[in-house]
Amino acid sequence: MRKVLRMPYRLVFLSSVLLLPSFWAKAQQRLSLKDVPSLVQANLPKLNAAKANVAADKSLIDYEKRSLMPELTVGYQANVATFNNITGMNYPGLMMPISGPPSLSNEMNFVPGTAAAALLTWRPIYFGQRSAAIERATAQFKLSNTNYNEQTFRYQIDAISTYLDAVFLKTLISSHRASITRYSSSLEQTLVLAKTGLRPGVDTIQLQSSLAQAEIELLQTENSYQQKLINLSSLIGSQETNGNLILVDTVFNNVDVSADRSLNIAQHPYFMTAAAQKDLTQAKLEEVKKIWRPKLDFWGNIYSRGSGINAVGAINKSEGFNLTRDNIGAGVQISFPVFQFYQVNAKKRQYGELLRADEFNLKQLELDLNKQNNLAWQQYKSNVSILSKFAIRLKSTTEAFNSLKLSYQSGLIDFSRLAQAQYELQQAEMNSAGAQLVLQRSLLDISIAKGDLDLFFKLIR
Repeated sequence: MRKVLRMPYRLVFLSSVLLLPSFWAKAQQRLSLKDVPSLVQANLPKLNAAKANVAADKSLIDYEKRSLMPELTVGYQANVATFNNITGMNYPGLMMPISGPPSLSNEMNFVPGTAAAALLTWRPIYFGQRSAAIERATAQFKLSNTNYNEQTFRYQIDAISTYLDAVFLKTLISSHRASITRYSSSLEQTLVLAKTGLRPGVDTIQLQSSLAQAEIELLQTENSYQQKLINLSSLIGSQETNGNLILVDTVFNNVDVSADRSLNIAQHPYFMTAAAQKDLTQAKLEEVKKIWRPKLDFWGNIYSRGSGINAVGAINKSEGFNLTRDNIGAGVQISFPVFQFYQVNAKKRQYGELLRADEFNLKQLELDLNKQNNLAWQQYKSNVSILSKFAIRLKSTTEAFNSLKLSYQSGLIDFSRLAQAQYELQQAEMNSAGAQLVLQRSLLDISIAKGDLDLFFKLIR
């Protein structure tokens, strides 16, 4: 009866043990390499800030376009001033100064005065200045947009590169664990052989040292792997700050990419940003050229005032708060900055040199992108050849280790040769994994040189 009662508890315990790994798996975020670019673009705060700057510069275009609207300003003011000229003390700008009645003598009595006005100004003709401002704002918007695209491109590159590094380290972890398994197996056999006197006891000590070293290397690699996951979590804007990620894509099949080596520089994110900077400098230069042009303003004014002094000089302070005199005026004004040409010419020279600098930067960037493209293709060809050699080396070192292991167990060779074979096998495994990473990076470099990360995902499967 007791055995029957104990069974449910055992089942509960076993069920909890079996369900625990699945619980942790659900808690971890599964991450595929193809999802990395979209996660970077959607979640990274730095890119969201750049997107907000794009929206802000787009609003600047609307602001410049609305400058054609007339401006209507209304205001009211009350003041106190000396008897001599009450209305002439109005604050300039909105209120038109109109002289009050003159005083027969200098009197310092303070009397009140009021004024209300509506001033309408309109500049329907800008002589090209408005269009230049709109073009400058449009160029600024295009620069912000291309800058956002370039930042997105760079962060996506960093995230993909970090993902590949993590996959490489994960492969190294498997290699270290396989090496530890081999050392443990050899140690068990050596202990048996040492007890029977077939192998010296020093072999056991050497194997224990090699096993400890392999475990140290495993711990170091696991630490590097976790650091890469933490960096990757940050780059994709994940809330998993401890790097609790599961990398879905760990094996990639490379395809032959020896065909299209052309480079469309004009569509590269780096080049588009530099070209947009040149366009902005050009727009600013055109805007500066049009500063030294006339300004035509139409204005209309409705103005009422009240004064505590009447026309014969009598003081009636209460009348200072009554708007008893009305004035209406309208006119047109054209102005021209005669002596501003000296400053304008200096500004034109400044932007002219900045424009030349932008043009030189574009030419240099074109050279750099062509060089990067050629280097990426050359590196890819070399890496393909190297990878095939590493595959041969890995196969040979594996066969050599298995053969020497049997020879060691038979007492035909000493421990030093077996240890050397195991070391060479571990190095071959690590070099093979490193060659795979370098090959993936060369494919990524080709995509970077072309300015198209979608190409990278087409080149690997």
